[in-house]
Amino acid sequence: MTTFNLQAPIDKSWTLFLDRDGVINVENVGSYITNWQEFQFCEGVLDALKHLSDVFGNIVVVTNQRGVGKGVMTKEDLKHIGDSMTDSILSAGGRIDKIYACIATDDNDQNRKPNTGMGLQAKEDFPQIDFKRSIMVGNSISDMEFGKRLAMHTVFLTTKHEPYPMPHDLIDEQYASLNAWAATIKSTEMVG
Repeated sequence: MTTFNLQAPIDKSWTLFLDRDGVINVENVGSYITNWQEFQFCEGVLDALKHLSDVFGNIVVVTNQRGVGKGVMTKEDLKHIGDSMTDSILSAGGRIDKIYACIATDDNDQNRKPNTGMGLQAKEDFPQIDFKRSIMVGNSISDMEFGKRLAMHTVFLTTKHEPYPMPHDLIDEQYASLNAWAATIKSTEMVG
């Protein structure tokens, strides 16, 4: 699958929304990443983010982090992981403009994906965000639903779930990793 089904070519007017666990870093399935020592970038992610930073005007992370609400880790732990991740990405030539994290344990919390609160926060902070010129990349159906509720293009990564049969109501494209998707963006640019 390619990105040719987008209504307009991706340029600096576009925003990239990324889930964190299983997209940027290796997910600790069934548990939480509670400190920087447990954090491990997915293969090729630093290179992918370097390239995507040249393409997208805004790059934001939207991540459910219920571990804080459950008391498994502190807000300070979460902030340290986020700051260290952002610094590492910056050192590798990429960027993350802002991280939004929902620490609530209640599924009905407005900020907990698939609810749209974190997306609306991002729009407040970056008024130039146009959800119709935004892509949500995640590895759960709640990520895809979050994207679709805001009229985004969605990219599903099969890092913890088998590929879904396509076409799918919530998924526009699916890839094995962020790196695989970024490579497709790169090849599309070369053609265009």
